[in-house]
Order: sequence, then C-alpha cells, then structure tokens
Amino acid sequence: MSSTTTATAQILRGGEFLVKDSQPADTFIREELNDEQRMIADTVLQFVETEIAPNADRIDAMEPGLLQALLDKSAELGLTAMAIPEEYGGYGKDFITNTLITEMTGMGHSFSVSFGAHTGIGTLPIVYYGNEAQKQKYLPKLATAEWKAAYCLTEPGSGSDALAAKTRADLSADGTHYLLNGQKMWITNAGFADVFIVFAKIDGDKFTGFIVERSWPGLSVGAEEKKMGIKGSSTRQVFFENVKVPVENVLGDIGQGHKIAFNILNVGRIKLCAGVVGGAKQAAAAAVRYANERQQFGRSISEFGAIKHKLGEMAVRTFSAESACYRATAWIDQKERTLLAEGADYGTALLGAAEEYAIECAMLKVIGSETVDYVVDELVQVHGGYGYSEEYPAARAYRDSRINRIFEGTNEINRMLTIDMMLRRAMSGQVGFLQAAMGVQQELMGMPDLSADSSEPFAAETAAVSGFKKACLAVVGFAGQKLGKRLAAEQELLLWMADMLNDTFVAESTLLRVRKLVESGQEPADGPRVAIARLFIHDATERIRVNGNKVVTAFAEGDEARMLLLALKRFSKYPPMDTVRARRAVAQAMIDANGYVY
Repeated sequence: MSSTTTATAQILRGGEFLVKDSQPADTFIREELNDEQRMIADTVLQFVETEIAPNADRIDAMEPGLLQALLDKSAELGLTAMAIPEEYGGYGKDFITNTLITEMTGMGHSFSVSFGAHTGIGTLPIVYYGNEAQKQKYLPKLATAEWKAAYCLTEPGSGSDALAAKTRADLSADGTHYLLNGQKMWITNAGFADVFIVFAKIDGDKFTGFIVERSWPGLSVGAEEKKMGIKGSSTRQVFFENVKVPVENVLGDIGQGHKIAFNILNVGRIKLCAGVVGGAKQAAAAAVRYANERQQFGRSISEFGAIKHKLGEMAVRTFSAESACYRATAWIDQKERTLLAEGADYGTALLGAAEEYAIECAMLKVIGSETVDYVVDELVQVHGGYGYSEEYPAARAYRDSRINRIFEGTNEINRMLTIDMMLRRAMSGQVGFLQAAMGVQQELMGMPDLSADSSEPFAAETAAVSGFKKACLAVVGFAGQKLGKRLAAEQELLLWMADMLNDTFVAESTLLRVRKLVESGQEPADGPRVAIARLFIHDATERIRVNGNKVVTAFAEGDEARMLLLALKRFSKYPPMDTVRARRAVAQAMIDANGYVY
C-alpha cells in the first residue's frame, strides 16, 4: 500500500461497509499513490498514447501480427510481468500498482482487452493454483510475453451457468495423460495464444482446470468473430479433439475447477472497474475538448447549460466510481500483505484477499461498466452527428464499451451475487448484518433521532450515507426474513436491492475521499470535488428510495408495507441543493483545463 497509508487504519472485512462506519483516515484514495506508482502510471500512459492510440485503426483492422507486437513492446517495459512473483521472472508488484496499470491500459481499447486477458485471467490462475513445476515452466515465459495466454471457460451451451460445461477429460489407460474433447467460445487471444487455461469435466462430472499448450495435436481454433466492438482483439472458438494433456498439467485439485474459475473472476471484476474508469476519463476528456472546439450560435457549445450538465455528470460518475474502486483495491492490498506476513505464498495471499472482498468486486464490476457506458453515450451526444462518424473517437469508445456489462459475469449475475453473498455472510455471522438489521428494526419502533450536530462539516452527507445503510438493512433484512430461500427466485428484487447497495458503497467512498482531500488541504471546502460528492449523494437519495419502494411493494403488504415505506422515507433524506449550479461548477473546471481534471 502507499507509504502514506498507516498501519493503524481500520480495514473492514468484505461486506462490512454496510454495518460499520469508516473514517477518512481509514480510507486509501488515489491521490495517495506513491512516487513509484505515479512513475509506472506515467510510463503506461505514455505507452498507450505513443504506441496504441496512433495505431487504433490498424489494431481494429486486425493487421496481422500487430497486436502481438504491441504486447511484446509492453513486455519490454515490464508491464506483463508486474503481477508475477520475482522468483518466476516478474516484479511481484502490489495490488494497488497492478490495478493502476489496468486503469491506464483501459484507455487502449482493443489492446486493453488482449493485455488484460494475458496478464489477468490467462496468467493468474497459474500464479494462484499452479504447482512449483508449473510455475517454473510457464510463468517466466508469460512474464516476458514470449508465450501469450488465453482463458477458456465459456461454451456454446454454458455462459453464466459455467458448471454446465460439456468439455470433458478422460484419463488414458496408462494414467499418463487426459484426452480432452469439446469446444469453447468467445476466447480472447485465441488467435495467437500459446497457453490456454481450460476447464473440463473429468469423467463428465469433476469440473477441473488444465494448462493446455497450443502446439499439442488436436487443438484448433475457429475463424475470428465479427464483433460489435473491441474489433482488434482476437476472439475465436477453440476446439479440442483428443488433445493429450499430461497429468502434470492438471491445474489445482481435481474436481475443484470451479474455485479457479470463480475466484479468478474476483480479481477480474475489480480490475475491470479500474480499466473502465480509465476509459471513462479518456472519454470525458474527449468530450470536453470537442465541446470547447465546436462552435454553434457564435460560441463554443461548452458554454451552454445542456452541455455543461453532460460534462458535469460524466465527472460525477467517473470520480465516484474511481473512489469506490481504489478504496476496495486498498483493502485487498492490505489483506494480501497480512496473509503474506502470516506465511502465505504470493498467489495464495492475493487469492485469499480477493475472495474476502468478493462482494465489493461484484459491485464494482457493475458500477464501473455502467459508469463508462453512460460516459461514452454522452460522448456521442456531445459530438452530435460527428459522434456517429468513425472519423471521430466517440464511435469506437461507444462500441468498445458495451462488452463490459457482459465480461466477467453479466451485470445481472453480479447484482444477484452481491445480495446472495451478503446474505450468506449475514447468516454465517461474518459481517454483523443480522444484529445491525435488528437495530434498524428497533429504531423504526422509536422516534427519529434529531440530535445530530448539523454544524459539523459534511454533517448532512454523513447522515445521508448512514441513512442509506439503514435503508439497505431494512429492505434486504426484511425481504430475506420474509421470503427466505424463495428470495433467490425473485430476481427483480435482487437487482433493485443490489442497486441500493451499490449506491450506498459509492456514496460513502466518494464522501470519505472528498473529506480526506478537504481535511488535508488538497481541496477547498467549496471546491468542485465537494460538489461531486454532494451531487452523487443528492441523486443517490432518490434512487435508493425508488428502488427500495419497488422491493417493498413486491413482497410486503398492509402494516408491514406501510412501516417499511415510512422507513425508506425516513432513511433516504438529503437537504435540497442547487444541482444546476453545482454541476456547472464541476464541468467548468474541466472546460477551463480542456480535459478531465479529477
């Protein structure tokens, strides 16, 4: 973690944000990156600006060998080795640094997808689950990108339901190898990957991971998919016909492939959030530049209120998503350090840390992907007709963004996972959810507490976030109590409840970041970042009330429904504010700087 983060900071467990309060001193913010991290970020950004951006059209045209050559160039800078332990030819950098690299490469469109597949889901399963021989054989070559990696999970008949896979592996009569048969689809880097992480069922039932090399007879790939976006990334089907996989290439334990498949997604989800935050910053900057250049009715369109609203809201959503992303990233980083200090190896430590914060990872995947979707959509709108032209950057950003709501588990799956994991932790007593929910129920029976000191800085915002938590506890707690196991079938309710949690986590994370900036003198009390926090909380108040009302009216009636609806009204309050003036101030700082400044 950054050298500015103290060892005494309170680190919450996964899901505990809902039942415990945090302080600015406990919260890592992006502004606390250390000098080395900033230097690495600058290096990656320069690489994207000089090597990727000028070649964007050539990449999307899939010029033969170009993407591989760019991956090789990134390897020369050490970027493909950052997450690999030093003993296997890597740098073993901390999780914050690796997340930061993902943010910077997230501005690289199709390249970022291939880079992420290689360094993330293609390499990390070996870091996490590989035995010593596997690590020694594969990781050094993956670190230098001499060998490039891909990850094979999805099949034509199994997407979100990954365990329905039909690819199978059967042990040979002499016990030396498995015969692998089946097909995978939507495999990033399949056109050139040398190493594939493949999931198959041994004997048709034991879901297991394997490390498979491209050169082995029986492995073949289909034609490149014709995609809506990320056109420059290689995406093909992969076929296995009696591929002989040595028994020593089983990854992890037999029958435990689901742990690899699902746990690797925790890291992938939070890193996806970081990557799309980078893309959102890039898109917001492009929108500002165009708005300043474009003249209509005798002046720049950035002077018009409608455009300022769009630019301001881009900043609100991007800054807020970033705040939540780096808050959780630091938790994972600190948990990893704790596990390492307790004697865990590098892979086990990071795996355990990401698993601890699986709830936050699922939330952030949704938050980030929907943030960038909003930003690129408004980027097109700011450009008007030019936004629909491939001659301008808006069209590519718009097309490339859409996949992020499907990658790493659809947003619907991640929303449902968020509530499922939260309730599972509640039932196991891990996060104190039940006690907190009971406290909220007792509070509802009494009079509202009006004793809060409104003269304290950010008193209204702090009270609002506290109310958001109580609203979530009331709604999720009552729904879980009343519906029990039947709640799993009420998917609409799960989606709305997840949105309540997402807004709560982002609101608190943004507020803590801004409070820390103000308290440290980095932001004036009336600065644009303060306006961002207040705008997000103002708008989240209404969203939380609406989503809560939809949940309550779907499962409760009579006095119970009236009580819960009154609770939502009590717990979703924030003073009226001039959102027009606030959003204009947020936009003006970008307009004056001709770019994204937050």
